[in-house]
Amino acid sequence: MKYKDEFLKYLEEEKNYSSLTILNYDEDLTEFIQYLKNKSILDVTKEDVKGYLNILFSHNNKASTVSRKISSLKSFYKYLNLKNIVNNNPMSTIKYPKKEKLLPKFVQYNELEEMLEISKNGELGDRNNLIIELLYDTGVRVSELVNIKISDIDFDNKKIRIMGKGSYERFAFFGECADITLKKYIKGLRCKLLDNKNSDFLILNKNGDKITPRGVAKIIDGIISHTSIKLKISPHTLRHTFATHLLDNGCDIRSVQEMLGHKNINSTQVYTHVTSERLKEVYFKSHPRGRINE
Repeated sequence: MKYKDEFLKYLEEEKNYSSLTILNYDEDLTEFIQYLKNKSILDVTKEDVKGYLNILFSHNNKASTVSRKISSLKSFYKYLNLKNIVNNNPMSTIKYPKKEKLLPKFVQYNELEEMLEISKNGELGDRNNLIIELLYDTGVRVSELVNIKISDIDFDNKKIRIMGKGSYERFAFFGECADITLKKYIKGLRCKLLDNKNSDFLILNKNGDKITPRGVAKIIDGIISHTSIKLKISPHTLRHTFATHLLDNGCDIRSVQEMLGHKNINSTQVYTHVTSERLKEVYFKSHPRGRINE
């Protein structure tokens, strides 16, 4: 566990990874160490790794889940190799499984409006409503949302400074509705939640402290439970919705890439498949010769 802890500290202090990302690394490495039982992580061979991956697949883990675990192990052993802790890297020739061709889920605009309306209910309604507004209006990741500080917000130009993955800085814009909700929350409920405490962070939990990504996910779960929506909605679903709706309404893909903070255009390209599938469905339902009348 000594080398694992040193690696996690390295990710936090030198790579500036988010707490959520570091938690994922921690869970992945802990699981692998438990699989090894009494064998040292310094003596791991390629065959050990293959045996571990076979177990993952036998338990019906998704290819995306296995890929993430492989990525964690690759990063870990690359670190050990660079620090001269191990001479041979057992992960060097391990390949990622083929990705499942799954399109990102998103919500329809009428469903979004239902979420926004329900989110206003209760004592914490102004905060919960702001969470939905900002996730949809800006397309930020939940890890980015919870780290927004009051000082990051430029009210005059309606934009927020976002520190993304790998300390990649960008600006996220918000519209009139989010602007109204934002100012109402800051002047009202946020002051009440602070209760004479100090905090730089925008979104607070019921105790006046910085909210966690898990806390945001639970709030969204609670909102969805009071709607007619059957789809499982996560904070990331609203990020998908942001990108899909922009492309549906004519925004170019390069601009969407910048707004999402994607370094690679391939990460954004998947949303064009979503819009293509939607257009295909509309075509066959609407075109007079798209289907044969029964």
